[in-house]
Amino acid sequence: MPSILVLHGPNLNLLGSREPGIYGHATLADIDEQLRTRAEQAGIVLETFQTNHEGAMVDRIQAARADGTAFIIANPAAFTHTSVAMRDALAAVGIPYIEVHLSNPHSREPFRHTSYFSDLAVGTIAGFGADSYRYALDAALNRLGSAPDQR
Repeated sequence: MPSILVLHGPNLNLLGSREPGIYGHATLADIDEQLRTRAEQAGIVLETFQTNHEGAMVDRIQAARADGTAFIIANPAAFTHTSVAMRDALAAVGIPYIEVHLSNPHSREPFRHTSYFSDLAVGTIAGFGADSYRYALDAALNRLGSAPDQR
């Protein structure tokens, strides 16, 4: 059975309390539960991983190469603008991925306008709060041919 890995970068463990005007009120646990439920309906295993540590993120991406991960949904968070190591890991494993952001980086500070990931991604979804993850999951399920009936 194919699986989807959802990666959450630094500080996303603080969702729900961290700058809710920018990131919303949903917690990371809320987002993960909604994604798992939707994936289960499609017959897909979904795993989530959050870390504040770049090396741990790289290790998890590398492990995805051998664990049956068919697709990755990645919110690199602050790593978006800084992590060549994470970019290189995603390129090395060759697993298709969608880059996700809760806020729209292009409507924020200029340093947030550059992503080290977008050019390698299947697509990028940003600016829709917690719904950004759901839109990415729907796209991943469509790519895997496992989209649940939407009726």
